[in-house]
Amino acid sequence: MAEPASPARRRQPLIVLALVAIAMAISAIRPFDWPTWWMEVAPILVAAPILIATYRRFPLTPLVYWLLLVHALILVVGAHWSYAEVPLGFWVKDWLGLDRNHYDRLGHFAQGFIPALVAREVLLRLTPLQRGGWLFFIVASICLAASACYEFIEWWAAVIGGSTADAFLGSQGDIWDAQWDMFMCLCGAILSQLLLRRWHDRQLAALTPMRDARAA
Repeated sequence: MAEPASPARRRQPLIVLALVAIAMAISAIRPFDWPTWWMEVAPILVAAPILIATYRRFPLTPLVYWLLLVHALILVVGAHWSYAEVPLGFWVKDWLGLDRNHYDRLGHFAQGFIPALVAREVLLRLTPLQRGGWLFFIVASICLAASACYEFIEWWAAVIGGSTADAFLGSQGDIWDAQWDMFMCLCGAILSQLLLRRWHDRQLAALTPMRDARAA
């Protein structure tokens, strides 16, 4: 039986939550515009209460919590400047001689890379699915489906907001932006599972069985 989580490990989600709150507060200082800021941080405002409410019954692995922090930081940076105006994207554009600011591509890559491990963890702990090809395929499919739903939200924002939604869309005139976004998400989901699955599995094995919702 795995040992109970150490106090240091139990504090990690609180540290992640505090860092996210600080990052959001900094991001909210004179953002590009308030409607864009609220739309971009909306995933954090939805996910954070869920993670807080389920922490005692269903704590996630430390790897997932820290990756969620990375994802939140990507979101708040994009919210502050708008994805098409993030300075990091312009630096990479100049360095590589690109034709656009690609920070939004990073955001959509993260949209697959990080939620893939969340989906993987939930499926392994709450369903009969075992490690292997089907798990890999289903996780990638979940991420791609979520990305497609996000593109629906962007489409509705464009229909409702017209040109005022341009900063939220971040398409920068690319007619294939939605397809690129979904492709980057899929690449992230695949790469995440290839690179991190063994590390993730070790942390899953270290979880206290009493805290595993499947055993509850």
